[in-house]
Amino acid sequence: MTSLHPRRVLVTGGAGFLGSHLSEQLLLDGAEVLCVDNFLTGNRQNVAHLLSNPAFELIRHDVCEPLRVEVDEIYNLACPASPVHYQVSPTQTIKTSVLGATNMLGLARRTGAKILQSSTSEVYGDPEMHPQRESYWGNVNPIGVRSCYDEGKRCAETLFFDYHRQYGLRIKVARLFNTYGPRMHPADGRVVSTFIMQALRGEALTVFGDGQQTRSFCYVDDLVEALTRLMATDDAFLGPVNLGNPVEFTMLELAMRIIDLTGSRSKLQYLALPQDDPVRRCPDIALARGQLGWSPGTRLDDGLVRTICYFEELLERGLGDSAELSLVRTA
Repeated sequence: MTSLHPRRVLVTGGAGFLGSHLSEQLLLDGAEVLCVDNFLTGNRQNVAHLLSNPAFELIRHDVCEPLRVEVDEIYNLACPASPVHYQVSPTQTIKTSVLGATNMLGLARRTGAKILQSSTSEVYGDPEMHPQRESYWGNVNPIGVRSCYDEGKRCAETLFFDYHRQYGLRIKVARLFNTYGPRMHPADGRVVSTFIMQALRGEALTVFGDGQQTRSFCYVDDLVEALTRLMATDDAFLGPVNLGNPVEFTMLELAMRIIDLTGSRSKLQYLALPQDDPVRRCPDIALARGQLGWSPGTRLDDGLVRTICYFEELLERGLGDSAELSLVRTA
């Protein structure tokens, strides 16, 4: 029997980079969207264009506190996702992962909602398996400077599977690899946004180590498609499932592409590797291909051009520096 009302979907962290794109797509798909964010790292401007839509509602709320709403689906995206953000307030980061997951699972249990956890490739730590498959248990330093994020997300996954086993909750767990695109914070410390901002300003691009460490980069539209496909899978498929682009690039390759695409005259500056920085990171997405019928379709250069245009517009409007200042004040 088909429901007479649109599905009501809760997106935590909905005013963030990924959450705002997801909220936008869910509205296009005909859902009612309840966007929840405490604006620690999210930005109201990311969803300003959605506020006039009667199917969209924005609530300021911290997921570390219980939330009483009625929803059919929950995408739990709330958590600082860049080292600059989560290392500034590590205790808040791990609380958001663990308490946030607990509260959202409690909400799902009460309402009968299907719930998706946005986990991370960071659960693999500095991996000894390459590329990383979902069966790999990881190589994480539990007391390092990144562990507030790594271990918080690992614990959240544990909570999801335990709630499923104990209470029969309908869960989905996605492990997201590096994602980029418009609405990234210009000062979030992630390599794509950092390199683009440095190139546009004519500053030296800061390359850590020898620049031979690798990452894979998935454009945000591709990632959003994967998340919605995962939510729509049969209840028997729980995950975890890797979502990312399986094409690897070294940091040097990325730096040179961004310099070329921006037409910048920036040089490279080499700095020491941060503590616990993974040497290689690349997903095996065979499970996503098989279960979701999904693989990313956006070429790196095409996605970078769109992202560069976004940051150019920020700088033209004088918002690049103000965004960085707001980040410092928030911290």
